[in-house]
Amino acid sequence: MEEPGKLKRALIDSSAGAISGGISRTVTSPLDVIKIRFQVQLEPTSSWALLRKDLAAAASAPSKYTGMFQATKDILKEEGVQGFWRGNVPALLMVMPYTAIQFTVLHKLKTFVSGSSKTENHINLSPYLSYVSGALAGCAATVGSYPFDLLRTILASQGEPKVYPTMRSAFIDIVRTRGFQGLYSGLSPTLVEIIPYAGLQFGTYDTFKRWAMALNHRFSNAAAEDNISSFQLFLCGLAAGTCAKLVCHPLDVVKKRFQIEGLQRHPRYGARVEHRAYRNMLDAMQRIMRLEGWAGLYKGIIPSTVKAAPAGAVTFVAYELTSDWLESTFS
Repeated sequence: MEEPGKLKRALIDSSAGAISGGISRTVTSPLDVIKIRFQVQLEPTSSWALLRKDLAAAASAPSKYTGMFQATKDILKEEGVQGFWRGNVPALLMVMPYTAIQFTVLHKLKTFVSGSSKTENHINLSPYLSYVSGALAGCAATVGSYPFDLLRTILASQGEPKVYPTMRSAFIDIVRTRGFQGLYSGLSPTLVEIIPYAGLQFGTYDTFKRWAMALNHRFSNAAAEDNISSFQLFLCGLAAGTCAKLVCHPLDVVKKRFQIEGLQRHPRYGARVEHRAYRNMLDAMQRIMRLEGWAGLYKGIIPSTVKAAPAGAVTFVAYELTSDWLESTFS
């Protein structure tokens, strides 16, 4: 009698994860597009960096994007509103299986370590187990959905005129120039990034939820108040997403460079990352710091942080609400 219950729980987790991921990705796509444009631009992305004479990139060519508002205006003017949702199809194809796998594996791990499949019992897990469960779930989800992440980056990084008009054309060029293993270019820094990122995101989310429950209990007249409002869930997700993004952003920049390495890029968007420009992840970080300064590792940090907060909040709130709705519907 236990197996049908486990299957039902897995379906609820995967469905809620896929729906919440799709909603979050679509809502925050404009910020993600701006972030990617900054991350793949070899030239400086801020006005103050252009004034620094010690950066070779600043002297070599003018920068296409030099600030978040300037980038927003340029994209809107040159590509229209649809430019902010460039690459959203592969993004959805990536994020829906990603979040479905992530939340399903996360629930399985928490069930294993807590000895209970009930979500309300998982809040009592130690912070250490919450971090480890989140990191392992993130790794599993990354490997399962990575090729779509690669295609998303490539399509979102191009402007007008398009180098790759469709997802299919980008896929064919990647396979032709890099082989099928090219679909996993940048996987190593991604996994190195996702372990602390997912661990921090889920670990801090559970920590903030425990704090919210403690506050509810303290200021409620009831003997115990374990219910958390949607607004509190939103704040917990917002704080968790922000903390994780600030710590892990440099690794995300390195990942994006590996993803577009050697691929075509229109000259108006600046220099392209040449094929085999970086020997490995460490070499990439060293080269970026040497040619672009420390600021190079934090290109896109403003739209990334602005995006991470609502993205984390929307994902967690949508997941919790969708999960509760599915559970009540099919109970």
